[in-house]
Amino acid sequence: MRIYLDHNAGAPLRAAARDAMLAAMGPPANPSSPHREGARARALLEDARAAVAALIGAAPAEIVFTSGATEANTLALLGGLPVDGRIVTTVIEHASVLAPARAHGAPLVELPVDGDARITAAAVVAACNGGPALASIGLANGEVGTVAPVAEIAAALRGRPVTLHTDAAQAVGRIPVDVHALGVDLLSLSSHKLGGPAGVGALWVRAGFALRPQLLGGPQERGRRAGTENVVGIVGFGAAARAVSADHTATTRMAALAERLWSGLRTQVPDVVRLGPVDGPRLPNTVNVRVPGCSGESLLMLLDLGGVAASLGSACSAGAPEPSHVLMAMGLARETARDGLRLSLGPDTTADDIDAVVGLLPGLVRQVRGGAAA
Repeated sequence: MRIYLDHNAGAPLRAAARDAMLAAMGPPANPSSPHREGARARALLEDARAAVAALIGAAPAEIVFTSGATEANTLALLGGLPVDGRIVTTVIEHASVLAPARAHGAPLVELPVDGDARITAAAVVAACNGGPALASIGLANGEVGTVAPVAEIAAALRGRPVTLHTDAAQAVGRIPVDVHALGVDLLSLSSHKLGGPAGVGALWVRAGFALRPQLLGGPQERGRRAGTENVVGIVGFGAAARAVSADHTATTRMAALAERLWSGLRTQVPDVVRLGPVDGPRLPNTVNVRVPGCSGESLLMLLDLGGVAASLGSACSAGAPEPSHVLMAMGLARETARDGLRLSLGPDTTADDIDAVVGLLPGLVRQVRGGAAA
């Protein structure tokens, strides 16, 4: 039996999502069609919209379904940027934020972070001074687990001509997320991080916010995103959202197991270093470590052979020759930034899984160090 500790890359499909998707594969229909089959598809779509909205404390009409958080981030940045505004973000954002921000052509400010990948509200506010802007600050970093002070940033920006977007793909389902408590204008989320299918996501758009659509050609999603909706995928997304909403102990379970994992590694693996915040807000499911003298890639391969799935960082950059831009922004040198081993837990991770990894990793470290010394 393999142990899956790569939930930040993508969670296994939940049984509830799979069952809901199979049930939705009835008579084919376009949810915009006027006949009975179309009405059924529309009802399934709106039921899922309500479930996703409830997960983040939103109204269903504020949810725009997309092909994933990547599209949601692009829609937020390109569709939410004020005219003649600048973009303010951080150097540790996901590539799906940084790439459209850099490609847009608007003035761009990429704020640095400290050694724990943290940003201050004061730094964001200062960068937004001097006119209209869009600030995109990720709620939680998927590599090291740092949680940003988004609600504090929103409060400090209130009354200014600034649109505030947060990429919450790594946060939803792991920490409490309520759009009104956060005070943002736009929020992105992803289905497959929750145990729904890949290829589906959503952008929450505050009621009354004038979002400019980026996909044109149809009236779908209240004119905010053209294209026939992926009803079966969205149904799976909705089922996963309901399952997350119903599980009130997942956060505390994952936090306890993550602490068990770190305590075991700290005791059993000489010189192991935890990357990211030890104190303060952080994702309860994420443990990113570096073992001096050990190639992260070598450890990852040996873990895989030993039955454990993990990663070195964002799955979207896996296989890239460049080291983690997040770890380099935290002050690590290029070579050491290749060695961050990310172990990310899910709601079904067990104590036995954690103990097995703690038992396995010390021997793998000795193997890699021995090979490096030979």
